[in-house]
Amino acid sequence: MKISLRGFALLAASLLALSATAAPRKTENVVFIVSDGLRWQEVFNGAEKSLLNDKEKNWRPVPELRQKYWNDDPKARRKLLFPFLWGTIATQGQIFGNPALGSVASVQNPLWFSYPGYNEMTTGVVDPKITKNEFGPNPNTTVYEWLNEQPAFKGKVEVFGTWGVFHDIFNDKRSHIPVHAGPSIVDPTDRSPEGLLFEELYRTTTHVEDDDPFDSFLHVALRRHLKSHHPRVLFVGYGDTDSWAHTGRYDLLMDTIHGFDAFVADLWNQMQAMPEYRGKTTFILTADHGRGNAPVKWMEHGVEQPGSDKIWVAMMGPDTPALGERSNVPAITQAQLAATVADLLGLDYRKAKPEAAPSMLPLFEKK
Repeated sequence: MKISLRGFALLAASLLALSATAAPRKTENVVFIVSDGLRWQEVFNGAEKSLLNDKEKNWRPVPELRQKYWNDDPKARRKLLFPFLWGTIATQGQIFGNPALGSVASVQNPLWFSYPGYNEMTTGVVDPKITKNEFGPNPNTTVYEWLNEQPAFKGKVEVFGTWGVFHDIFNDKRSHIPVHAGPSIVDPTDRSPEGLLFEELYRTTTHVEDDDPFDSFLHVALRRHLKSHHPRVLFVGYGDTDSWAHTGRYDLLMDTIHGFDAFVADLWNQMQAMPEYRGKTTFILTADHGRGNAPVKWMEHGVEQPGSDKIWVAMMGPDTPALGERSNVPAITQAQLAATVADLLGLDYRKAKPEAAPSMLPLFEKK
């Protein structure tokens, strides 16, 4: 069969276009990290002056807090609070959710608190039946359970979190995903000196909420786990930002936020030092809900605290162009995160669950 020069050119162009669109992702592992109830206000503006100067609720001296967390320039101020987020992720990746720059990230569920938010971000769909944190085992299939059913990811999906309710949210009894959350971050079979010390510290520490561990315990457990286990899909839920905000201790909230940023940096550096993860791992950071505004409503969240539906999303990895803080972009929703996790791994979650919100990855890829 003969083909004209023009026909050959069209065929070549078509093949080039096909190869470009079919280019495989470089991401082989996804680490999805949530800081519970961390407001966009602190993420994009740093410490809030009126709350930092609150001598009644803060126990630490105001001059000490201002020296550590205050700068008149909001960009410098937010970097004091989040040196890794703004020094590394925002320069090597992207961050969405600053409404002042025309970037809005919101939850879709109408309740604006934790279980509905975690269900939304992990399933891609709002479930109106989930109306309380004590809902019980999640009847919905999360993207993590779906990934765990795929041959390439079977047995390579894990969850770590401070909140014991993650056992229900990820329905570990049905999904068979290992969920290390609440008291179960302590491994009773670990009789090593380090394991026994970890168990003793957890058992003898006064907990702020129920028997949920502090972020520091979670982080140590996760670090130790990664030395011998190498999940390809990892969900990590830090909870101290929500706990200390509820107590009204803005001084401790600042320290906790700063500590969360350090934990993310440490986790990134640990994983980049491992051949299983180096150069082929994407981090996604977000919050399950926002909070109200100063002077009082920042301590709580929900429909009675306007603004609690606003969140933020950051991403860094081999498939994320370094576009930094995004501005004047289409709004994104929490529900899109489920399909985004699968999309990064080259899989179409919506093919199995058409009702799920679409991946936000095309927006991250847009230049």
